[in-house]
Amino acid sequence: MAHFDVFNGDADGICALHQLRLADPKESTLVTGVKRDINLLKRVQVQAGDSVTVLDISLDKNREELQRVLAADVPVTYFDHHFAGDIPESELLTVQIDTAGDVCTGLLVNRYLEGQFLPWAVTALYGDNLHDAAKSAAEPLGLSDSQLEELERLGTLLNYNGYGSTLDDLYFAPDDLYRKIQPYADPFEFIATDTTFETLRDGFENDMKRAQSIDPQLETASCAAFLFPNESFSRRVSGVYSNQLARDNPDRAHALLSELPSGDYLVSVRAPLATKTGADELVRQFPTGGGRKAAAGINQLPADQLQRFLETMQQQFA
Repeated sequence: MAHFDVFNGDADGICALHQLRLADPKESTLVTGVKRDINLLKRVQVQAGDSVTVLDISLDKNREELQRVLAADVPVTYFDHHFAGDIPESELLTVQIDTAGDVCTGLLVNRYLEGQFLPWAVTALYGDNLHDAAKSAAEPLGLSDSQLEELERLGTLLNYNGYGSTLDDLYFAPDDLYRKIQPYADPFEFIATDTTFETLRDGFENDMKRAQSIDPQLETASCAAFLFPNESFSRRVSGVYSNQLARDNPDRAHALLSELPSGDYLVSVRAPLATKTGADELVRQFPTGGGRKAAAGINQLPADQLQRFLETMQQQFA
């Protein structure tokens, strides 16, 4: 009998799993990858007697593999906030899915655990750029402004670490990063004592300086798009820089396109924070596009579709 924990390699996936295993410690096989690697259930080979927990990956993108796992008489517990589509009917499937724009998977797990490890849920919300929701969720904790800023920085850094085309782009493989966090029930203790935090902080600051030197390829009142070079820093910073741009210009949509070795583009899209909607609709018009209403992406936008993407973006957010 084996248990599999399948989770997105970003802040939300890591913080969601961390809360669950603090409440219910369990030996498990960790299945994760870079943030964009969401077809994770295909890597789970099960047999009767096994069990699976899935966190923060779209059911829509994993439906066939989920049905395969369920057909093997394996129970699955599924927490997520992305577009799900049709959910299989099975007594073996337990689903906690909420696609509201101010919800993340870490918050869904927090609700399930009745607030046992709320600071980690707040960290997950900050990591997903849901700052207002994070502050609201944190109210019962009575934290100071400086403590909230610490959780904001931690969430940002955990999210930053998940971005890249391959694990080689990252400072830490997501399963290793989870294991580094695993001993800490208190995120403030992790921040204060673990050198992992310092490594991510220093890398983040250097990458953000480079990102801020790049001028937009497209800039209108309703949207802006930036082209980044084929370098690891571009892929690492794509999500967190998109989040910052969204916060700085809440009425504007943003796209950050990082050139891949093939000449195609890795794309991060943020809907205007004022509406938190439209990002998923935009990217699903292109191959390998997916995500949620407020934040979405395209794993590989063909180079010859760049102009079409820029035009479609302007139409989507006109």
